[in-house]
Amino acid sequence: QVQLVESGGGLVQPGGSLRLSCAASGRIFSTNSMAWYRQPPGKERGLVARITSAGTTNYADSVKGRFTISRDSAKNTVYLQMNSLKPEDTAVYYCKLETRANPIAVPYIYWGQGTQVTVSS
Repeated sequence: QVQLVESGGGLVQPGGSLRLSCAASGRIFSTNSMAWYRQPPGKERGLVARITSAGTTNYADSVKGRFTISRDSAKNTVYLQMNSLKPEDTAVYYCKLETRANPIAVPYIYWGQGTQVTVSS
């Protein structure tokens, strides 16, 4: 079984910064991707940023230039550096892992428990 443990959320003022971490443990194949999603109050969960095992990244338009996703593959840990935070970034942030035995296999998908980020003065 795979477990994802998130940390780093909290309350921050507009313009501030936070760094989220997500550590994965268990049976993880070398072909995988890790991502951050968020769910604002009363809205659906959506992709924030994603990084593959090859290091390819993609971001939601709303966070480009402000957020940076990175990973430490040796530790199976993904980070989300969030700068210039805005009130509309307030949400529960979830870590997601997709891992597959080979590039064409159906992926196993795992989610973290979520961490609250609140941007408010």
